[in-house]
Formats: sequence, C-alpha cells, structure tokens
Amino acid sequence: MRRRSAVPGLVNVATLIMILSSAGITPQAARAQEPDYTAARQEMVLQIEYTTAILGQVTGFPVIERRVLEAYAKVPRHRFVPPSLVPYAYRNIPLPLGYEQNLTQPSLLALMTQALQLKPGDRVFETGTDTGYQAAILAELKAQVYSMEIVEPLFDIAKQLLPLLGYGSVALQLGDGYHGWAENGPYDAMLIKESVDEIPGALWQQLKPGGRMVIPLGPPDGDQVLTLAIKRDDGRAERIPLLPVRFAPFQGGRRI
Repeated sequence: MRRRSAVPGLVNVATLIMILSSAGITPQAARAQEPDYTAARQEMVLQIEYTTAILGQVTGFPVIERRVLEAYAKVPRHRFVPPSLVPYAYRNIPLPLGYEQNLTQPSLLALMTQALQLKPGDRVFETGTDTGYQAAILAELKAQVYSMEIVEPLFDIAKQLLPLLGYGSVALQLGDGYHGWAENGPYDAMLIKESVDEIPGALWQQLKPGGRMVIPLGPPDGDQVLTLAIKRDDGRAERIPLLPVRFAPFQGGRRI
C-alpha cells in the first residue's frame, strides 16, 4: 500500500550507471555479479499463494493463476527498492520507497492483478507507478501498460529502470492519475493504487464496456474497501468488494 514513510529516496539510476561505467563495469556485468535471488522469488510466490488461499473466502479469489505467479517469480523486486531494503525485497510486506510512498505488499498486488483477469494485448492504465515494479509485472503478462506517477523522483527512476530491465514498452506519464490518460484509452483494465471516496468519472469514462477496474474506495482516514468494478454495457458499475485495505489518497487532493 502507498503510505507515508520517512525513508530517503532511491539512488538515481542514471547516476548509478555513470558510476559503474566510470569503473569499467557495464550494467549487464553488474547484474551478473548480483546474488541469485531466484529461490527468494520462489519463496515469495509461495507466500502469495498461501495468503491468497487464506483470504479466498473473503476475496472470492482463492487462487492466483499460474501465469500471474510466473510473472512475480521473474520480475526482480530487489531492483525496485532502496539498497538498504534489498534484504527484505522478497518478503510479503510493503516496503518504503521514500517520498511518503510504499511499494505495495506482493500478495495484495497479486490479488489486484488476478481480479483484472488480463489477456495478452489488453490496454491497462495504472496509477501510482512508484519505481515501476507493478508495471513490470503487467508487462510480463503481455499487457499494453500506461502508467502514471505524480512523484517526480520516483517517476524518473521508473523511466530509467524499466527499459534497463527490459520493460521499455511500458508508457509512463508524470502527473495525477485521478484524471486518467485519455489519449491512450479506452482501456480494458485499470489498476488504481490510491484511495478515493467514489470512482472518478474521468477514469470510468476511459474504461471500455466490459472492462474491469480495481480500486480502493473509502475516505483517507477511514474504512476503505478494495473493490472490483466491472463496467456494464449500459455504463453502470457492478461492484464486487474484495478486501478491507488502507491506501493513501491521490496526492492531487481529496476529490469526490
């Protein structure tokens, strides 16, 4: 979940590349010298499966499909967190990124992803890019990803890190996701990672009929419910409550 944190921000990726290059070390060579986190990612996936099964009677999603789990087993979460938190990167917990933001807990992200029921080629709009971790997951699922981040230092990191890791197809925009990204719509799915009292009208208009939106609904200082909203052909929303949650609101201010 995206919540306040006093932890300093990530090291700028461009600066890191310059340091490595001056030392005669390419990014590829640096990755080759990293520890092998394959087993840690597999353990994280097991924790996702366990948590999903435990909460399945509440969420209605007791199982995460295999291709979604495979995406979480592949994307290197440790590359998206501050260096001091790398030892905790594959625990099933949120991690602070600085700038009053957190990287969402993997099992919660997996539930949100599963609820979207994505197909290859689907156009997906995501708010709260952070450093790009969930955008990379969506790209692994062969979605066309359009992601928006309002915190410029985090946006800059995602803009440099995603292509470096092979996810250059993700389209990024600096701005307030509350109003969506109309020129790339309509979208098959939307993953909203900020809380709001009601579904923003601009976002709903940019969702295709039959499209699915996962969004935390409720006041910033009160009870929120992670909700799956399915757009009917007549434009109305079929709302399916998934789980009580607590997300930070859109940083552009509280709006109804």
